[in-house]
Amino acid sequence: MNIQVRPTDQAPEGATHPGARPKLSFQAKRRGKAPTHLADFDLSGRKAALKEAGLPAFRADQLSRHFFTHLNVSPEQMSDLPAGSREKICGLLLPKLTEQSAAISADDGRTVKHLWQLFDGAQVESVLMRYPSRTTLCVSSQAGCGMACPFCATGQMGLTRNLSTGEIIDQVRRAARAARDGKLAGGPTRLTNVVFMGMGEPLANYKTVVGALHRLIDPAPEGFGLSARNVTVSTVGLVPAIKKLAQEGMPVTLAVSLHAPDDNLRDDLIPINSRWKVGELLDAAYSYFQTTGRRVSIEYALIKNMNDHAWRAQLLADELNARGRGWAHVNPIPLNPTPGSIWTASSKKDQQVFVDTLRRNGVATTIRDTRGSDIDGACGQLATAVQKKMKER
Repeated sequence: MNIQVRPTDQAPEGATHPGARPKLSFQAKRRGKAPTHLADFDLSGRKAALKEAGLPAFRADQLSRHFFTHLNVSPEQMSDLPAGSREKICGLLLPKLTEQSAAISADDGRTVKHLWQLFDGAQVESVLMRYPSRTTLCVSSQAGCGMACPFCATGQMGLTRNLSTGEIIDQVRRAARAARDGKLAGGPTRLTNVVFMGMGEPLANYKTVVGALHRLIDPAPEGFGLSARNVTVSTVGLVPAIKKLAQEGMPVTLAVSLHAPDDNLRDDLIPINSRWKVGELLDAAYSYFQTTGRRVSIEYALIKNMNDHAWRAQLLADELNARGRGWAHVNPIPLNPTPGSIWTASSKKDQQVFVDTLRRNGVATTIRDTRGSDIDGACGQLATAVQKKMKER
């Protein structure tokens, strides 16, 4: 029996009436600007900011080394700066951007999710995950999200505001320090990978995210010096921004949150599909591969009786293969449902049929390891839980 459940926007996903449908939002609720931070600039910009404040430009190199190499923001530990001007220099370019609101661990201490409070009270999440061969941070690029995908906790929050480059990068610095200091099970390690798969649609905050990408891959002390191939930018399908990113000269991995290979379903499941259809999105993704040489990841959350049919797996394989072979890698993801949601993960049997269909058609496929399912692992769940508790007080 081929059951088909259609997406809705009904409670608990946030509808106000039975006929409601998700609404896209590119307009932030809050327009507050984060304090200017060293990570907002490249090295020449940092020097110019110090010079404008009447301070020696060469201090920018020292500050950059403290932040990106030593992962340090404490003036008292910066012995190479004049004692009388440390506070002034750090106050100018190293303001406090994130403050921990909550932290919970899972997977025997190998996964830690943090909830950060920003200067204006907005909250974002990041997740630090240790694997056998890498340590990965899932980072947020917006507070909330305006893409309104009905199965996503963050999508149901709406968009509060874009994060600054400094706010994104400070999540990375904190994670790198936690990894170095042995805060994950298994002892000290090095942060090797960063994925923009936290709260928000990265390509809707394009300029800021591109700045963050530079800070991630630029050699130390200008940036963290990560390999571009170890940085992933996820998108639900902002086609013009994908084309623009391909021309930036940074061969980071592109991840497309597809979740349905047909417009009939994806129009309801991913609201941005009303602007750029599946064909346009996959064309842009293939073009990204051709330009950068980086294989594209196709993210696909398997939702029971919604998008997990074998015929959809076949359609997905056909769509990918029609554009070429070996350019895309599919990551089926067992859905991590929000509490009380009508959305549930596919059965193991249907999941395996879906995967087998793709592999039989020559499509590289790996089931994503879902981390933190016992700690409200999906983005937005921790923030929602904390906000709910505060309202109940």
